[in-house]
Amino acid sequence: MTTLTHRTRRTEVGKNSEKKVESKEDTNEERNPDSEDSGDSKDIRLTLMEEVLLLGLKDKEGYTSFWNDCISSGLRGGILIELAMRRRISLEPPTLRKKRLLDRKVLIKSDSPTGDVLLDETLKHIKATEPTETVQTWIELLTGETWNPFKLQYQLKNVRERIAKNLVEKGILTTEKQNFLLFDMTTHPVTNTTEKQRLVKKLQDSVLERWVNDPQRMDKRTLALLVLIGVLACQSLLQNPPPARDY
Repeated sequence: MTTLTHRTRRTEVGKNSEKKVESKEDTNEERNPDSEDSGDSKDIRLTLMEEVLLLGLKDKEGYTSFWNDCISSGLRGGILIELAMRRRISLEPPTLRKKRLLDRKVLIKSDSPTGDVLLDETLKHIKATEPTETVQTWIELLTGETWNPFKLQYQLKNVRERIAKNLVEKGILTTEKQNFLLFDMTTHPVTNTTEKQRLVKKLQDSVLERWVNDPQRMDKRTLALLVLIGVLACQSLLQNPPPARDY
């Protein structure tokens, strides 16, 4: 009887300690919803949109390709993923009728400000929209690719320039004026090449040396960036296919 009593007490103590740990973790999540995927504190903290733009910029010229506008939808997709990773939005629960991720509706999870102007502007649009829209519809609305004049208000304007300014403030880009025949253009050459090389090295390692054949075990932020880059690369090839001899 004594042994059985001791075992029962140990079990109860173990359960209570587990509950305390779980409640503590829940409290920490509520207090700091942006804690997930914070990255290495020694590195400059970049959003997904900033990483996509940084990878798409020509280092010396300071602009993206004139012939590829796929990056516009990629930046908007990055905004939605960034909001999801910061626990501000989520997708509607899966139903018996399976839907593609792009066809699932976006739901508000928390409307607390993120501190990023683009993210907060997008969050405000999503919150104000009834009925809720799908992921694909939101990318179209945020890029302004809609035939509905009443929904043009949801377009995010000057996204590349605004993201570039954030990178300038973080010391990664600089601002210059370049003359292109008949007009002047603001460009943002890369000054902190070390940061860009670090980002490229991280992506290379994730698919080569440190490849993990399980998406659940991969770093979520790295996985999201790889998916975005893959989609943009496919869109670019479809719009600008290389000559047959290059296949």
